Amino acid sequence: MARTDRIRAARPDTLPTPDLEIIMENPEQLLTPGEVAQMFRVDPKTVTRWASAGRIGSIRTPGGHRRFRESEILGLLTDLTVHSALSTA
Repeated sequence: MARTDRIRAARPDTLPTPDLEIIMENPEQLLTPGEVAQMFRVDPKTVTRWASAGRIGSIRTPGGHRRFRESEILGLLTDLTVHSALSTA
């Protein structure tokens, strides 16, 4: 079962928020704060603070947990890697 299917199946009685409607129409891999933290090599609470500060986008599941779009996170990592490589060259 895909991660988005588990999110949808968790609380079928709730009405989806606009963000969840987009996910249902265009399923995309969602990452947990822990998964994002591993990618950036930081603590999961740091990822949560970044989301609260608006530095990275997140959505909330019906249960209130944060999830991050994989494409957005990969794009941010790519940008950071390119900028880092250019500044050391």
